[in-house]
Amino acid sequence: MPLSKLDDYFPDWKEREALAEAMIPLIGKLYRENIVVYCFGRALYNQSVTQLMKTHRYVRQVAQNELSEFETFPILRAISGLNLGPCHIDLGKLAIKYMDDAVSAESTPEEFAAEECKSVIGSSAAPIAAPQDVVLYGFGRIGRLLARLLIEKTGSGSQLRLRAIVVRKASEDDLIKRASLLRRDSVHGSFQGTIRVDEENECIIANGNVIRVIYAPSPDQVDYESYGIHNALIIDNTGAWRDMDGLSEHLKSKGAGKVVLTAPGKGEVKNIISGINTGDIEESDRVLAAGSCTTNAIVPVLKAINDHYGIECGHMETVHAYTNDQNLIDNYHKKNRRGRGAPLNMVITETGASSAVVKLLPELEGKLTGNAIRVPTPNVSLVILNLTLEKAGTEDEVREFLRSAALHSSLQRQIDFTTSPEIVSSDLVGNRHACIVDGEAIIAKDNRVVLYVWYDNEFGYACQVVRVAQKLSGIRYPLIPEDVVKMGF
Repeated sequence: MPLSKLDDYFPDWKEREALAEAMIPLIGKLYRENIVVYCFGRALYNQSVTQLMKTHRYVRQVAQNELSEFETFPILRAISGLNLGPCHIDLGKLAIKYMDDAVSAESTPEEFAAEECKSVIGSSAAPIAAPQDVVLYGFGRIGRLLARLLIEKTGSGSQLRLRAIVVRKASEDDLIKRASLLRRDSVHGSFQGTIRVDEENECIIANGNVIRVIYAPSPDQVDYESYGIHNALIIDNTGAWRDMDGLSEHLKSKGAGKVVLTAPGKGEVKNIISGINTGDIEESDRVLAAGSCTTNAIVPVLKAINDHYGIECGHMETVHAYTNDQNLIDNYHKKNRRGRGAPLNMVITETGASSAVVKLLPELEGKLTGNAIRVPTPNVSLVILNLTLEKAGTEDEVREFLRSAALHSSLQRQIDFTTSPEIVSSDLVGNRHACIVDGEAIIAKDNRVVLYVWYDNEFGYACQVVRVAQKLSGIRYPLIPEDVVKMGF
């Protein structure tokens, strides 16, 4: 490569860095007006300069296009000058569309943006009629990640508002310890923002959000209205109650409106997987479950593959990070093998994911088996899908299909895709998708395919729970461009 060409890299980086820097206040201003900006399904708000640049880099690699800050910034600047109502805007897809259409249309970025966003210009339709109070019942691994997400997504404060957490008091310095666990996390890193503790009023103040810490012995013994909390959405992340009778205990408390369980629901409790069956949520529903992390990870990929290729039969093997219900060292456990020390052993155990899949995709009844192995890592799991298909596909065809599904389908928030041959589990901590297809690990021969699907069983799952909470609360956003949701399989 000529030396002059090499000399271009650094100036190019600095120019794109300056554009990314200029994008941050524009994205932030839009976010506070309930206009959320994405790039091929990846949220751009609350991102640093380098994070914005890495998102552009990801799109160039996976979408196989030339998208850069040079293309997105003019469109973003044009959007920010419009009087838009609340909406979700995929800046990356708009920029690509403009790149493809600009020569023939000869429109300016301002003209193009105005045409694409005309359905929401001057709109005052809020995504929800009034702010929805949210209470976290329990404050463990998932509860604290939900708190981080809800605080991050506060925006203008007119949607989901985290108002309280409910726990049992463990010690005199319980409040301090709860705040400390929110502030620092060994897997997910430090809380992005500031946290203060108001001991007198038993509150945690996180990025300006006042979060009451309520101590109660059971879900039916809380007077939320006495704290100014009304019609609250209770997110039960304890897992202590999983059927309708148990979860309905929450609704006996004054100020409680609806309940979401962060575990598989039993009996008549609907299990809702965001992106799959959120259309099953009815206005009369007051108790829902968000399923398990593994079910959230595998159902989107199975649905995509089954819709396109058809599945004759298959086996799913979950390689799962150890969880809090295992022992650190060998000790009694009511379940087989789980009594052995989690950090020291691979532990074969059962999984309910295969039966949960059938409830969500009844067309796969009798076609799937499943098992699980707990392994000595604290987070990020992997499911291996060994499938026999009705229609054969080459490795390249299957890879291209799943890559396209991650970028263009209605499941782009659930399915992510990686092309790196060097990816390992720790690289995927904090991924916001329900799952990540490992493009380099796909094996296909005739009508047999083996897929390796990663998932952050903590953070990715928490993101799915929030999406269910948003749907249950009635939050709706117009999508720009509109074909984001029209592209199916």
